[in-house]
Amino acid sequence: MTSSSRTATLERAAPSGLPRLLAGYRPDESMSLREHLQLNRPPPRRGATRRGGPLIATIEAAGLRGRGGAAFPTATKMRAVVQQRGRPIVVVNGSEGEALSVKDQMLLTSLPHLVLDGAVLAAEAVGADEVVVAVDRDTRGALASVSRALAERRAAQLDPEVLRLVQLPTRYVAGEETALVQFINGGPAKPTFTPPRPFERGVGGRPTLIQNVETLAHVALIARFGPDWYREMGTADEPGSTLLTVGGAVHHASVCEVALGTPISDAVHAAGGLTSEVSAFLVGGYYGSWLKAGVAWELPLTNAALRAEGAALGTGVVYAFPAGRCGLVAAARVTRYLAGESAGQCGPCLYGLQAISDAMASIADGRQPAVMAQRLHQLFDEVRGRGACRYPDGVVRFVATALEVFEDEIWRHDSNGRCLAGEPPLLPIPAYDGRWQ
Repeated sequence: MTSSSRTATLERAAPSGLPRLLAGYRPDESMSLREHLQLNRPPPRRGATRRGGPLIATIEAAGLRGRGGAAFPTATKMRAVVQQRGRPIVVVNGSEGEALSVKDQMLLTSLPHLVLDGAVLAAEAVGADEVVVAVDRDTRGALASVSRALAERRAAQLDPEVLRLVQLPTRYVAGEETALVQFINGGPAKPTFTPPRPFERGVGGRPTLIQNVETLAHVALIARFGPDWYREMGTADEPGSTLLTVGGAVHHASVCEVALGTPISDAVHAAGGLTSEVSAFLVGGYYGSWLKAGVAWELPLTNAALRAEGAALGTGVVYAFPAGRCGLVAAARVTRYLAGESAGQCGPCLYGLQAISDAMASIADGRQPAVMAQRLHQLFDEVRGRGACRYPDGVVRFVATALEVFEDEIWRHDSNGRCLAGEPPLLPIPAYDGRWQ
């Protein structure tokens, strides 16, 4: 659990336990550069940028995987950039379009220098001479904190020519890598058809390393304390710690730091425990999967364990859905929002997601629920794997797992016109202005 207590001296050696990323965290306050360096000591620097530097091997030995959703090995991604021609560029992906996740926003707001350290170290490792820090324009606290942090670093002559800030549209798909590149290049924040991939030709036509905010914070600590330290917690295949946004029927909805391999039940206890009986957990957010409560409760938080149940850690969301509420009504409401977030660039996304949303609305309203459920499975086959990007695949996963987990509700809707459960909790639906630029 995040701690609100400030350390007396803001000094630490290599920490042997938790918190790691959240050491020195103070709610609603931004750690200054002086405090950051006192707590973490200056990062190891190796002078001028040098492609293929030793940090990549260190990160590989640590076994760090990306924390933005795909869980791709970070060192492999860095090496792919190094192997390209031309001077690379690094992009800090601070687009947190997932409505249930606030972990990256929290890092940018409270611990911006840890993220910026990781970005600059990654730039040195791949030979980049520029870092673009991309932040949602509607996250005012994060924007203000990052702006102050950049000013502090310039005043201290720390990376004064390297870092620049870009404000992103707050849209669900704006953080997809090709959407991010297109926006920084002056276009709309919408995914583009590939190839080439950003690591081949991205911002300004240069090889581009795009890393999630939390991933770079881990890079900053691994560079200081080494791979053996990083592997002191977690599992052999998925080492280290991770940030989770835990919400729903818990006493203290919050961002928690846990060791990978921790069961979902421990993450819930870290958020103060349950406030009521729950019927399901939504893991990974709106791009993730529903799991029955009995299945999820002792499930380890690793991608391998979650994958065996048709889920993934994704953006690090664990949402406890209370019993006595209708999951189908809640899922239908979210699906309508997700269909509206389509970039509208290909048929499976533009038409397929709208058809899925309409079918879910019919089920929620008690209009031929069993027939519409069968129709949805046909739509899944027509949409899955056919989009210009993977966005429609995520929507299909969210809806398909909702139908599985809340299967009994379909019968109740079919028998009663709709189920007798109470109204769903207000799963947050962002009110976006519709702009892509």
